Amino acid sequence: MEDKEKIRVLFVCSGNICRSPMAEAVFQQMVKEKGLEDHFEIESAATTHWEVGSRPHPGTRKVLEKYGVPLDPEKRAWQVRPGDIDRYDYIIGMDSEHVETFQRWGMEIPRLMDFALDGGPRDIPDPYYEGNFELVYKMVRRGLEGLLDRIIKREGLNGRS
Repeated sequence: MEDKEKIRVLFVCSGNICRSPMAEAVFQQMVKEKGLEDHFEIESAATTHWEVGSRPHPGTRKVLEKYGVPLDPEKRAWQVRPGDIDRYDYIIGMDSEHVETFQRWGMEIPRLMDFALDGGPRDIPDPYYEGNFELVYKMVRRGLEGLLDRIIKREGLNGRS
């Protein structure tokens, strides 16, 4: 499949070192497990410049390693700008602040937990401040399960169950 035909998904958080790279890595693994990796281009970015060039947070790396989720060793934080957003089919924020940033740019985006089927909080807390990487991982995973199901149905994909 050529790149131009791929479904482009972008996860955003404030610094692109905790929540969004976690979502990127877990989603890549989930897509691969379903045999759909050739259909997707998956990335993550920051809404701020605070951490541009930084590697994912050690807490993110540790929880991903614990659950056997590979993380691109070359992953570095970058800041998304209004001119970048047309490249993506799906842009997903982690909390209301990210949604508001995109609203200022004239675009409505969902939060990842809007896709979770079990209710609960819609904002994923920033583990940078609380150190709650395990909780964030579990929330990210629940949101991604619903998101992937939605994309598979919407895009008419057939993967392994």
